[in-house]
Amino acid sequence: MRVVDTAGMLADFESLALVAGKAILDVRNDHFAVERKDDDSPVTEADRQAEAIILEGLRTRWSEFPCIAEEEVAGGRDTAIDTSAFILVDPLDGTREFVNGRDEFTVNIAFVRDGVPLIGVVYAPALGVLYRGGPDGAQRATVDERFAIVERQELAVDRGNETPVIVTSRLHRSAETEAFLARFRYAELAFFGSSLKFCCLADGSANLYPRFGRTMEWDTAAGDAVLRAAGGLTVVEGGTPLTYGKHIAGDVPFANPWFLAAARSCAPEDARGWRNETS
Repeated sequence: MRVVDTAGMLADFESLALVAGKAILDVRNDHFAVERKDDDSPVTEADRQAEAIILEGLRTRWSEFPCIAEEEVAGGRDTAIDTSAFILVDPLDGTREFVNGRDEFTVNIAFVRDGVPLIGVVYAPALGVLYRGGPDGAQRATVDERFAIVERQELAVDRGNETPVIVTSRLHRSAETEAFLARFRYAELAFFGSSLKFCCLADGSANLYPRFGRTMEWDTAAGDAVLRAAGGLTVVEGGTPLTYGKHIAGDVPFANPWFLAAARSCAPEDARGWRNETS
């Protein structure tokens, strides 16, 4: 396996995400049908078109790395891989937001090596913003109406002591999440769909993101890569980092356990014992 040109891979991920995002908006501007997958989650032509665009590009330019993509997996594609380096694709994270007319859906592409999300791109086409993270740090980019990058800003997590901001989903709020939030009486809450919750931590606008419910690795890897590149981290119960390429006993491959994403180096202290606190 060749040494990865991380700068070149990041640039390719970014360009593919931009093209996929345009296709998503084109579908959004037309009439589209909403179908249901076996798990009752929604899927649209936008999901399928975006995934096809991304996979064609990845399998042409980075053919040595297997791609695990949400809609292919939903369609029954074998997820077995024989390498520790692979690419995760969620072509349209936040399909429910997309269907409901909200703007918080994203395109997500991430490269994983040895369980760590090293490179990630999160693009929110309806908001005109793209986040990217890699070995050289994290950036937030502004995207114009021609789907071109017009400005970039370096990102670093906020380590200040102001009132903490906890970001959470408006659609996936479990009882365990509510119990965890109750521990932070003076925190502000912000509600976002999709992987933008990770990006809010990366750009310093939020401090914590608890997720005590079902997610898959393609939902989280790109945003997690951006957050880690900005100086944050994502941990499971007990404070160890969330890893990728998992097969948890009794679950399907690439499923995530509960996790806590944080914009502070002391996140493991927040994570320690959360299940006891929320049960």
